[in-house]
Amino acid sequence: MRTGILRRLAIPAVAIAVSACAGGPREPVLTPDERILELESFDDVWLTVRDKHFDPTLGGLDWNAVRAELRPRVERASSREEVRDVLSDLVGRLKQSHFQILPAELYEPAAAGASGAPDGTTGIDARVIGGAALVTAVTPGSPADRAGVAPGWEIVKIDTLDLRRRVREMTRKYAARFDRDSLLSGSVRAALAGPVGRSAAMTFRDGHGATRAMTIGRVPHEGWLSRPFGHIPAVPVWIRSRRLDGRTGYVAFSAFIDPGRLMPRFNEAIASFAGADGIVIDLRGNTGGLGDMIAGMAGWFIAARGMSMGTIVTRSGSLKLAVLPRPAPFAGPVAVLIDELSMSASEVFAQGFKDAGRAKVFGRRSAGAVLASTVERLPNGDRFQYPTARFEFSSAVIVEGVGVVPDVEIHPTGETLLSGRDVVLDAAVQWIRRAQPKGPES
Repeated sequence: MRTGILRRLAIPAVAIAVSACAGGPREPVLTPDERILELESFDDVWLTVRDKHFDPTLGGLDWNAVRAELRPRVERASSREEVRDVLSDLVGRLKQSHFQILPAELYEPAAAGASGAPDGTTGIDARVIGGAALVTAVTPGSPADRAGVAPGWEIVKIDTLDLRRRVREMTRKYAARFDRDSLLSGSVRAALAGPVGRSAAMTFRDGHGATRAMTIGRVPHEGWLSRPFGHIPAVPVWIRSRRLDGRTGYVAFSAFIDPGRLMPRFNEAIASFAGADGIVIDLRGNTGGLGDMIAGMAGWFIAARGMSMGTIVTRSGSLKLAVLPRPAPFAGPVAVLIDELSMSASEVFAQGFKDAGRAKVFGRRSAGAVLASTVERLPNGDRFQYPTARFEFSSAVIVEGVGVVPDVEIHPTGETLLSGRDVVLDAAVQWIRRAQPKGPES
């Protein structure tokens, strides 16, 4: 078994974007040969779950009955998209994270446009807050920054996609789901993506209530593109670090991916914070990755030997995610920031640090997607992501299907974003200041 906890990456958001964009030309009717491949793909998914899921009992679900119910729908399906809906229904019966049907288009050059350009960014990050798609951050020097886009603006439209309608529809559709906020914000983030060089016609509502129409280009993501391994799509990896007011260390990174390049940069950042009042580790929007990296990172902050971030449990056994202490770990206060797009390895990191008593967690409840997974290719060219292990925390806290609950829950609003304040980061820094020992009275 691979000991890493494979992340969901941007996979859920990308999948939503692909299906949502299917409102163009109708898909061609399946040929007899294509239908055979679709049926084989259904059978592969069903067998994979039966034979490789970490719980042989599948939680008591009658898996044979589910097959008998759903396979005829594939036999009658008129398009690939209908088959994907059936497969999503199939794995959805298990009510767990890390199940995804990934369209073949995500792996083909044509998916990036006629030029074959990779996915790019406008420089906008966004979340659904208060029922609206709001800009939460703008990368300095990006196309959006040069156009004057500011945090707190509502994104009303991207090309032909009416985001207000999308948010309303998804809010109703997923009202009963624990991961509704993750799905909503992930869908907006995915809608912002597009091939490098392809501009987006966007409509905003600014801080004064005025409507602004802008054409914003897309450029390569900061950092670098990394393909983790196997059938995982290439994803952007970046890391940012700085000192806040010269006193508090701050580090953020996009994913627990590509340890050969990311870990040296993380190590350098933490080493540079020696003597700081405290350190903030910002995992907001970090969709996860390789669990092995968590142990190495934790060693910068946890000195005790024999500690672990938790236990990976498979069908055949278990493995502790042991912390690897550094010779001189940082002993000051540590704050971890999370939100609804903090997933998988990010959640293991945050909850593991809570359980170790080594950090206070600030922000919004995380995605609740804490399972190890892998991805395999289906006969029809799509890929199937499925969980291979569950994760147990030392505190016995349940995170899968629930999320990491912050010690200090803080919800940004349109008003705080428009004011230029990062209320989550501010709260973390204030806590670090208070946690510092008081010097002698002068």
